Order: sequence, then C-alpha cells, then structure tokens
Amino acid sequence: MDARGESSHYVVKRLKNSNKILNSLAIDKMKKIGRGYIGKDYDIYFAWSNERFYCSELVWKIYQQAMGIELGTLKSLKEFDLKPNVVRQKLKEHYGKNIPLEEKIISPDAIFQSDLLEIVAEQ
Repeated sequence: MDARGESSHYVVKRLKNSNKILNSLAIDKMKKIGRGYIGKDYDIYFAWSNERFYCSELVWKIYQQAMGIELGTLKSLKEFDLKPNVVRQKLKEHYGKNIPLEEKIISPDAIFQSDLLEIVAEQ
C-alpha cells in the first residue's frame, strides 16, 4: 500500500446530512454531469473552464451543477502563494507575462475546510 500524507495520516469527509441530501435522484444527476466530463484532459494550470479540469474543480463543479452546493470558497489566483520559483516558472511557462491573477480557483484545502462536510473517518 502506498504511504500518503504526513505519517500516513488521513481524514475522510462526507457531505453533512448526506443520507437526506444524496438521494437517488441527486446521485443520478451527479453521475450524469460527471459523465459529461469523461475524456476531458487534466488541467495542470488550474484554469477555470470546462475544457480541462483539475481534481478539486471537477468535484466542486459536479456538486454545484447537480445540487447547487458549493463545497468551499473560490479564491482568485492572486490570493495564493505564488512566490515559490517552481510556481512562478509554471505560470510564466503557460501564461507568459499575462498571468490571470483574477482567475478563480478551488483548492483541495478549500473543499476540505468546507463547513458543509463532516469527518467520518480519521487515522
């Protein structure tokens, strides 16, 4: 088994009241929306579009489009730490001098911190 996280620590969260909210109709709608994204490429530049997706964007959009639930708060690119050289290099590589600092992003941590989720397992 692959060791992930710090000291193999993990947390599993789920939507609060999921037994009431995630009924068969909601799940079917989420699946239908998700199927619409099959075949889309992974977005290593975190652009907010429907052409390519990064992991947390896909989860956020499926919940939002299917159920109107926003798991976490979107932040603009400029609100993140863009100082590390590797980050600046990737941004420059993709965008040149026109880095879209106003681009909205949903980070995995923003979803993790969402008040709409509750811990169901932790080790």
